[in-house]
Amino acid sequence: MGTLVLVATPIGNLGDLAPRATETLATADLVCCEDTRRTRALLSHAGVRGVRLVALHAHNEAARTDEVLALLGTGATVAVVSDAGTPALSDPGQRLVAAAVAAGVTVRAVPGPSAALAALVVSGLPTDRFAFEGFLPRRGGERRRRLGALAQAAVTTIVFEAPGRVAATLAELAAACGPERPVAVARELTKVHEEVWRGGIGEAAAAFAGRELRGEVVVVVGPAPAPTAEVDEEVLLAAVRARLAAGDSARSAAQAVAEALGVARRRAYAAVLAVRNAGP
Repeated sequence: MGTLVLVATPIGNLGDLAPRATETLATADLVCCEDTRRTRALLSHAGVRGVRLVALHAHNEAARTDEVLALLGTGATVAVVSDAGTPALSDPGQRLVAAAVAAGVTVRAVPGPSAALAALVVSGLPTDRFAFEGFLPRRGGERRRRLGALAQAAVTTIVFEAPGRVAATLAELAAACGPERPVAVARELTKVHEEVWRGGIGEAAAAFAGRELRGEVVVVVGPAPAPTAEVDEEVLLAAVRARLAAGDSARSAAQAVAEALGVARRRAYAAVLAVRNAGP
């Protein structure tokens, strides 16, 4: 049997194509790629010519798999690339890899660029445990279920999104997770105009509303806060009264009480309003 090799390619900066990736692509008997034009341009930049390319994308992977397996059966080396990053991660390749493994083909990887990992490590959010969500369903009940699960996730979650849907997705995330949940929005990673926005999801939704974006975007959502012991309402109100009596503004009192008692800031602010409305 031959060898199937998954090769990571640049997510923006062509200088990130590794020497081993170039050598693998130059010597493969066949290179499967999402868009032959983009891959040919990448190979040309690397000085590689004469490589046989075939398209392998979401619409033809099922049909192409048998053809590739037949070639692997002759002892050939087949490389797989996506348009950018690591193949089989929200990109074609997963079905082919599963079929190759089942057929006893050797499957290897030439690691390299990954938009998901690049966004994660620059996000400033916890990296010890994380989940890769990929693209959320476009609409319907499955999208709502996945958003609900993400809202409860105790780990950092990585989401891919198309530029035209970023603002809407951020607004839905804010509604599901709460506007204060930390998030990083990464775009144009490794390119000249790279941007990483960090803050609360509510602020992010407002910041990206109406913005015209280009290229795919990676949204990294911080883990859900750990549940805290329930604080009695009378204890909360007493703490608020004490802060207000000390001369704190409503905002300062709410923040101080929220931090001291470990309650949500929204609940603490609601207690401030209740105390003020109750009067002396």
